Amino acid sequence: MSRRSGILEFAVLGLLREAPMHGYELRKRLNTSLGIFRAFSYGTLYPCLKMLVANGWLIEETGSAPEEALSASLAGRRAKIVYRLTPDGKERFEELLAHTGPDSWEDEHFAARFAFFGQTEREVRMRVLEGRRSRLEERLEKMRASLARTRERVDGYTLELQRHGMESVEREVRWLNELIESERAGRDQRRSPSDGSAQQDDRTGPSGGLPRDRGDASPGGTSSGPATPPDTSDGPVN
Repeated sequence: MSRRSGILEFAVLGLLREAPMHGYELRKRLNTSLGIFRAFSYGTLYPCLKMLVANGWLIEETGSAPEEALSASLAGRRAKIVYRLTPDGKERFEELLAHTGPDSWEDEHFAARFAFFGQTEREVRMRVLEGRRSRLEERLEKMRASLARTRERVDGYTLELQRHGMESVEREVRWLNELIESERAGRDQRRSPSDGSAQQDDRTGPSGGLPRDRGDASPGGTSSGPATPPDTSDGPVN
């Protein structure tokens, strides 16, 4: 399985864990709530759905009421197929959710993982966040070295573009530092309650890792739906 198809499998299982959906609804959620999938088409989604059904992780159901299904049949239209997560599918998603390997730190996979942090155990969140930060710090060092080597050989516009890319990575590293500190604060608060019972840290949200004073409900700046982290593509750095 390719890396991109693995990300799509994870996202589909995660969204269907929330509620059954038909293909159009699912694609809309992938496009709007998880912006990293804007380039995915029906030609990519439906083979993934068929594979998940064949593996026993999803089942297909007719989503319309009987009279609507009959009307669709008389009109020559296909009744909508709704996809529902099976118990095996839920177990598969839990398995993927607990994974913290290097691929979960890469740009697209990390964004998908972060969108489901509300369903992820705190220790797993910490490992993914720290792994992502480490990966970006390595990238930042390479970008700085490249900038130092090419500074005298490129025009001003290319130089500014390289600086912009580096600033984007630095911004995400600062964002990750804030999240990691919030996760640690919440964990320490649970381990050392002052009155003998577990208390939630004032700086953490329902998931235990989002500071409440950030001014919005998600790192993406939207008030609802999963968010994607800041864009830190490498840009044109050579």
